[in-house]
Amino acid sequence: MKKTNFNKEEISKILSFKKGFPLSLSKKLINDLLNILIFDLKSKKVIIKNIGSFKTILKNERIGRNPKTGQNFKINSRKSIKFSPSKKLIKQIND
Repeated sequence: MKKTNFNKEEISKILSFKKGFPLSLSKKLINDLLNILIFDLKSKKVIIKNIGSFKTILKNERIGRNPKTGQNFKINSRKSIKFSPSKKLIKQIND
């Protein structure tokens, strides 16, 4: 079974290995890409052609419950990110 969770360091190493980039350049590329996504998501929806779209959504305040103790607590309202994959990405995954 292949690993499905990666951190930025691991993605940088894979990019460096597959494309022959120096590791420092791969780290910079990954960090710059994430910084661009974060900056743009603060103001609008981000669409990456043939991959999908990211948009911010507002989650309302609600009551949560700790499953171990059964104690209720308030979950504050917050922004979250929703990803919608493109039809092309879905097709590639299913082939």
